Amino acid sequence: MASSATAPNSLSFFSSSLFLSSSHQIPKTYVSVSKLGSGRVSKPLSVASQLATLPIISFEGEKVGETYLDLKTAPEYTARSVVHRAIVTDLQNKRRGTASTLTRGEVRGGGIKPYSQKKTGNARRGSQRTPLRPGGGVVFGPRPKDWSIKINRKEKKLAISTAISSAASAEGGAIVVEEFGEKFEKPKTKDFLAAMKRWGLDPKEKAMFLMIDVDENVAKSSRNIGTLRMLTPRTLNLFDILNSDKLVLTPAAVEFLNARYGVDALEEEDEDDTEGSEEAEE
Repeated sequence: MASSATAPNSLSFFSSSLFLSSSHQIPKTYVSVSKLGSGRVSKPLSVASQLATLPIISFEGEKVGETYLDLKTAPEYTARSVVHRAIVTDLQNKRRGTASTLTRGEVRGGGIKPYSQKKTGNARRGSQRTPLRPGGGVVFGPRPKDWSIKINRKEKKLAISTAISSAASAEGGAIVVEEFGEKFEKPKTKDFLAAMKRWGLDPKEKAMFLMIDVDENVAKSSRNIGTLRMLTPRTLNLFDILNSDKLVLTPAAVEFLNARYGVDALEEEDEDDTEGSEEAEE
């Protein structure tokens, strides 16, 4: 029996238009960038640019305009692997690697035979430090280890911009709210929850706010909401983007994203790399 199901509105990059089939794909602009000033010919960097239009909502919850988010994204055939590699790197680099156990040669005690070899009815025992006894050593236990792995700087930036662009292109995945830092005269969680409802946000769903500067009253009013993450450009990370159901930006945050992760930012980086290589040759 055939049945039809609609996918829920989610920020998950797997449901974005970046990963749809070619028949449902939104037109994109591909830019091939290759470094100049080098003797060898390198494989050009293929980057897609996707334009997303976001509604601007006032503090009272009314739509007052629109803005755009034009970020560079990975092509659909590499987007999954780029984002996956970046999130694995972030999570693995958080591991402290300090778990440690003692072997039978390191545990305290066991310098004397606990009881005689025969006539006791017990199994033969030569040391109390054997792994077979409580308090003895551990066989193949964890040892201190460095779990950190490396990822290229441009690849990590591309993963973040791909995830944000995926959220913005999804229906209802991202909105822009006018600056509301001065709207809260005193810290009060009830007022912040009321504002979220006016903006069309469900407090039970995970939401990520990206603001350039977080006012003290805003931070204190939102810190008791367990499903909300209040981030700044300094604390922006891939895990919170993918773990959210809704992305809330401010106009200043949109300008920052376009300047930091847009196609123009990529061109500026390549110009800087080209100038650096020319200076090195001189």
